[in-house]
Amino acid sequence: MHLFMQAASPTFDSSHFPYAFTLVYIVGFIAAVTIGSIAWYNSKRPAGWESKERPDFVPKIDKEETPGLGEPKS
Repeated sequence: MHLFMQAASPTFDSSHFPYAFTLVYIVGFIAAVTIGSIAWYNSKRPAGWESKERPDFVPKIDKEETPGLGEPKS
């Protein structure tokens, strides 16, 4: 009976947790929140936020009037 129990159990250690995948998810979440925050601060201000100042850590991104049209700038 013990032989059948060993044959039915998986051959890999079932308690092994994929730490690399968890690290990728955490780093990806932090990157998404950071990029999303920068995009939100650079977008048009929502109602009630028009007079607020931009935080120092958010870079200023200038918008083009006609993106993708005209001559290349190089």
